[in-house]
Amino acid sequence: MLKQNLKFAVGVVCLLLSALYAHAQGTLKGTIRNNSGEPLIGVAVAVVGTTQGTVTDLNGDYSLGLNQGTFQIAYSYLGFATITVVVSMNSGDVVKDITMASSATQLDEVVVSTGSRNTQRTTTDTPLPIDILSASDLRATGQFTFDKALQYRVPSFNTVNTPVNDATSLLDPYEIRNMGPSRTLILINGKRKNSSALCYIQTSPGRGESGADISAIPADAIKRVEILRDGASAQYGSDAIAGVMNIILKDRYEYGTATLTTGITGEGDGGMVGISINNGANFGKKGYINYTMALQRQALANRPGLVDAQGEANDFGAPLAQVQSFLRQFPDAGNVNGQPENAAAKFLVNGGIPIDDKTEIYYNAAYVYKKVNSFANYRTPYWRTTDDGLLTPRGQPYIGYVPTFEGDLNDYNATIGFRSTSASGWNTDVSFTTGGNSQLYTVANSRNRSLGKNSPILFRPGGYGFFHNVGNVDISKSLTDRLNFAFGAEFRAEKFEITAGDTASYSGSGADSFPGIGAPNAGESTRYNFGGYVDLGFDITENFLLNGTARLEQYSDFGEAFVWKLSSRYKMADNKVTLRGSISTGFRAPSLHQINLQLAQASFVPGQGIQTKGIVNNRSSQARLLGVPQLKPEKSTNITLGLGFQPTKKLNITLDYYNISLKDRIVLSSEIMAGGTTASRELDAVLNANGIVAVSFFINGMNTRTSGLDLVANYRGMPLGKGTLNFNLAGNYQLQNERTDPILNPELIARAGQTVVDQIQEALLLSSRPKFKYILGADWVLKKLSLNLNNTVFGPTTFRQNGLNSNLKTVFKTKLVTDLGANIALSKTLNLGINIQNILNVLPEWELKALNSAGEAVLRDPAQVKNNVNAITFNGRYSMVTYDGSHFSQLGRIFSANLALKF
Repeated sequence: MLKQNLKFAVGVVCLLLSALYAHAQGTLKGTIRNNSGEPLIGVAVAVVGTTQGTVTDLNGDYSLGLNQGTFQIAYSYLGFATITVVVSMNSGDVVKDITMASSATQLDEVVVSTGSRNTQRTTTDTPLPIDILSASDLRATGQFTFDKALQYRVPSFNTVNTPVNDATSLLDPYEIRNMGPSRTLILINGKRKNSSALCYIQTSPGRGESGADISAIPADAIKRVEILRDGASAQYGSDAIAGVMNIILKDRYEYGTATLTTGITGEGDGGMVGISINNGANFGKKGYINYTMALQRQALANRPGLVDAQGEANDFGAPLAQVQSFLRQFPDAGNVNGQPENAAAKFLVNGGIPIDDKTEIYYNAAYVYKKVNSFANYRTPYWRTTDDGLLTPRGQPYIGYVPTFEGDLNDYNATIGFRSTSASGWNTDVSFTTGGNSQLYTVANSRNRSLGKNSPILFRPGGYGFFHNVGNVDISKSLTDRLNFAFGAEFRAEKFEITAGDTASYSGSGADSFPGIGAPNAGESTRYNFGGYVDLGFDITENFLLNGTARLEQYSDFGEAFVWKLSSRYKMADNKVTLRGSISTGFRAPSLHQINLQLAQASFVPGQGIQTKGIVNNRSSQARLLGVPQLKPEKSTNITLGLGFQPTKKLNITLDYYNISLKDRIVLSSEIMAGGTTASRELDAVLNANGIVAVSFFINGMNTRTSGLDLVANYRGMPLGKGTLNFNLAGNYQLQNERTDPILNPELIARAGQTVVDQIQEALLLSSRPKFKYILGADWVLKKLSLNLNNTVFGPTTFRQNGLNSNLKTVFKTKLVTDLGANIALSKTLNLGINIQNILNVLPEWELKALNSAGEAVLRDPAQVKNNVNAITFNGRYSMVTYDGSHFSQLGRIFSANLALKF
C-alpha cells in the first residue's frame, strides 16, 4: 500500500509538471539502472545550462517535459560517474534509458564549499587537501555515532571513550592531527557550529579544552562531510588551526528512509537500539525541505579489572585482612567503568525556498537532548568507613556505596540566510546563525561527609552553558574567466555561563565524588568580535592557480589579530599529476571557558583559616599573586605541501606534508602547591599568606610544533568473479609533535622549581593520540550484495600518568582492528546491513618502558613494577586502559545491524 501511495504521489507530481510546462512539445523519459541492472532512486536529471530537472522515482524512472530543440542532459548520482548525453526533441516523446557505473573518481569531482571563500572548485582543482566522505562511507562503519564513524574513516581524526566518565561522558574529546578539540573548526553547511559548554578538566586527552558536540548530529541527516586538512584562520577566523570540518546536510528530497539500528558487545552488554527517520519534500524548481528525527539508547558496558588487595591496604591504610575479605566478595571492588548508559533524541531540518531563479532563502536548525548515567569509583567500606546510615537499607550490613553521575545536555543550532546572484554576476550570501549548549548535572546515591547524618543523598552540582550568535556577509564575483574576487565580514557574540549547585553539593567537602559549583564561582561572561576578509583567486593558466586570503579580527576582550594565507596548485601530465601547497598564519582566541572557568573550593581549616584549592580563573586574585599573565591568542604558522597522482581513472593517490608551529599554546596548568624546600620558600610564603593549598589555572604555557604526512589512495572497479572490488588506503604518520621551547613558567613558579606543564600534562597534550594510524579497506559489490572489510592500525601512544615513577612512561602498543560488514538489498525498498566491529576482539595493551637507567632498575624490581601498575590503574580498577585513557575502545567485539526502509 505504501509503495502504491508513493507511486500515486509521483504520478500527481508528474501531472503537475506537465501542466506547468504545457507548452512543451515532448517528454524525455526513461529508466536509470546501475551495472547490475538495479534501478537507481534519486538520480538527478538536469538540463545543462538551465534550472530545469527532475529525479528518478522508486523504480528508477524519470520524466521531463522539453520544448523542441537539442539539449545536453546530465545524469548525476553520488558514487557514480556523471553521464552527459545530447538529446534532440522533435514532436514526440524520447525514451532514454541510462546505465550508470560506480566511479573511482566521482567523489573527487564533488564541488566542495570548504577551503576558499571564492568560486567553489572540485577536489581535483582545489589547492588544499580535502577529504570527502559520503553518507554511505559513514554508514558502512556500523558505528552508532557520527564521531565514532569518523574515527574509522579519517586517519588524522581521533576520539575514544574516556575511562573516567562523569561530565566527560557527555562528549568524548576528539581532535585532528593530535592538536586538541579546540583547534578544529566545525561548520554546518558552511556556518560556524557552537562550542560545547564543557571544558575537559580530567587527566585525559583534550584536557583544558572544549569542542563542538559533533556526536549530536544525526548521521542520517548528512549528505557528505568535507574535512579540510590545513589551517584556515584567514578564511574562517579563530579555531581553524588544525583544520575545518564542514558537515553538508541533505537537501533536495530524493526518498524517505526509516532505519532501525541495534547492536551489542561480544560480552553481552552495552546493548544499543536506535530508530531514525529521514524524509522531506520538493516544491517548485529548487524548493525543498529535508528533515531527520533520531532516537537512540545505549546500555552500560562495564570493563573493570581485578583489584589488588595489598595496593588497597597501602592506599587506604586499612588492615589487609579486611581488604581481602571484601575483595573475595567483590573482586573488582564494585567498580563500574567503560561505556556509560546514555540516550539521545536528535532533530534536524534543512530547507531552501527559491524567490526566483537567482535568489534563495535557506535555513537549517537542529536540537539535541542527551542524557548519560555513569558511576564514580565505588566507595569501599575501608575507603569510606560509614555512610551515616543514609545509603544502606536498615538491617543490612554496610558494604560501601557507589555514587552515580547523571548529565543532561541540550544543544541547538539554527541558521537562516539568503543567497542571490545579481545580473552583473555578484554572488551575495547573508546569514544569521545562533547556537547553544547547556549541561546540568545530578549526583545521586552519595553524601556530603561534612554534613554527617544531615546530608542529602541527591545533589544538583550545577552546570555550564555556552551560547553564540553569528552574522555573516559573503560576497564574491568572477571578475574574468581567470580572476575571482571575494570579501566578507562576520560579527560574533558569545556568552559562557557557570551555574551554581545547591548549597549541600559544595559546602564543606561537597558531594562525595563530584563537589558542586560554589556560588562564588558562578556567573556569566560575554564578549563580541568583528572580522573581515578579502580573497583573490587567479588561474594564471588552466593548470596553474594562485589564491590569497587576508583577515582582520577585533575582539572586545583582547584586541585584534591579523592573519593571511597563500595557496597554489599546478597540474601537469594531462592532469595526471598535481602539485599543491600553502603557507598561512592563524590564531585561536582563548575561549570564554578558559578565561572564566573557576572551580576553586574555599573551606575553613581549623588553625589555618580559609584555604583555597582547585581551579582559579585567569583573572582571579590568586592567579595575579602567582604572577600569571592574562591569556592572549595562540598564533600559528602552517605549511602544507602535497602531490596528487592519478595515472588512470581507477587509481588516485595523494600525499601531503604538513607543518604547524604553534606559539603561546593555552594549557590548563599542573597543580601548583607549597614545595617545602629552600628553592620554593618565596612561593610557599605567597601561598601560605593567602590560604592557597593547591591551584591550577589556564596559561599560555608552551610553544609546540606538529608535522606529519597524510596519504590517501584508492583503486576502484577491479573485476573479481561476477562482482567488482574496490580498495582504499589512508594513513596519517606523525613526524613531530613536541614542545619547541622551554615551558613558559611565571617567574615566581620557575624560581620555586615548579612548572605549569609537568610531564603528565605534556604527554596528554602531545603523545596521548596514535603516532600513526592507517586504514586499509576493501569492498566487493555483486548485484544486491556488498561486502566490506576494513583494517585500522592504531599506532603507539605514550602517557606519563600521575603516580608513575618519573623515570618511566606508559606506552600503548600498536594494534590492528578489523571490521567486517555486509549490505543486502532485500527488495527495492528494504535494505539490511550487518557489521561486526573488531571481529578479532583486539583490546588495548600497554607496557611500562624506561626513560633511563634508573627506570631500567625499576623495571627489574617486581615489587616496584607492581607499585607503579597499581598507581596508574587505581590498584587494577582500570587495568586495560589505565586512569588516563587509551588509543582505541576497550569494549572489544561489537555486533550491529540496521534495517532501512525506503519510501
